[in-house]
Amino acid sequence: MKMGDAFSATRVSAPLQGAADPFDRPVIVLSAPRSGSTMLFEAMARAPALYTIGGESHRAFESLRALHPASHGFDSNRLTEANADPATVQALRDNLLAALRDREGRPPSAWPVRLLEKTPKNSLRVPFLRAVFPDAHFVVLYRKPRDVLASMIDAWRSGRFRTYPQLPGWRGLPWSLLLVPGWRDLVGRTLEEIVACQWATTMDILLDDLDGLPTDVPVARVRYDTLLESSRAELERVCAFAGLGWDLPVQQLPLSRYTLTPPDPDKWRRHEAELERVLPLITGTIDRVERFFATPAPDNPSTQLGASQ
Repeated sequence: MKMGDAFSATRVSAPLQGAADPFDRPVIVLSAPRSGSTMLFEAMARAPALYTIGGESHRAFESLRALHPASHGFDSNRLTEANADPATVQALRDNLLAALRDREGRPPSAWPVRLLEKTPKNSLRVPFLRAVFPDAHFVVLYRKPRDVLASMIDAWRSGRFRTYPQLPGWRGLPWSLLLVPGWRDLVGRTLEEIVACQWATTMDILLDDLDGLPTDVPVARVRYDTLLESSRAELERVCAFAGLGWDLPVQQLPLSRYTLTPPDPDKWRRHEAELERVLPLITGTIDRVERFFATPAPDNPSTQLGASQ
């Protein structure tokens, strides 16, 4: 079933077998765009107990008028607890429930289920997601900024990642990837400046929101490089963090469906001149993110994944 078919189907009005809450400890992947989150998501989706909607949840959220940026003057994809009124929360949960499938493509036969959810836009929505899923587990993925920015430049130029092609007030290439607060200040800027701002704004908001979480909220930290180098160990560790099993062999993670060109550790050098101009502008955020990933979570050091492999 295509995602759109699921959302046009009859809403799920009650969980099967009378479960009080059809969702049990959802696992939510958080990252900036082009950080490898699709690769992690597609790998984790092979865990036997997880259910997904089959891909990114843009439609699940933005098919609801209250959650579409147009309802907020196209300010951004930012959502907080103020957006989590009961009707909106229920409608979003129903959208997700209607589309859930396991790794074999089967819908749930019993409740509650473990949901795996991801879209980079969720990095701007942590307070909202906490209101929708109070027992959520968060997995934060980090990739080196130079690699991310280079990939974001490619994504904008490819035309495959247009999110708001008719964004009111925007000039230049059609808006791509997530819509960050302050985007209007980027009109007329170079593409490298635009993606640097997208990345830095996203990571600053994400870290602010994570800093504001209660200390008992489960947060795992994963480095992209370690995920590539020690794929099975990292997947087993993330699944253990989330209370999941893992029963499949892993030699090397396959390319994600959104990969533009084959992996190359020096691919960023194609944009080296542009990156040299903008990386110094975001050193404060880069340093902050590095500190976050270098420091184990205070109450649960085991959730620091991939830091010293």
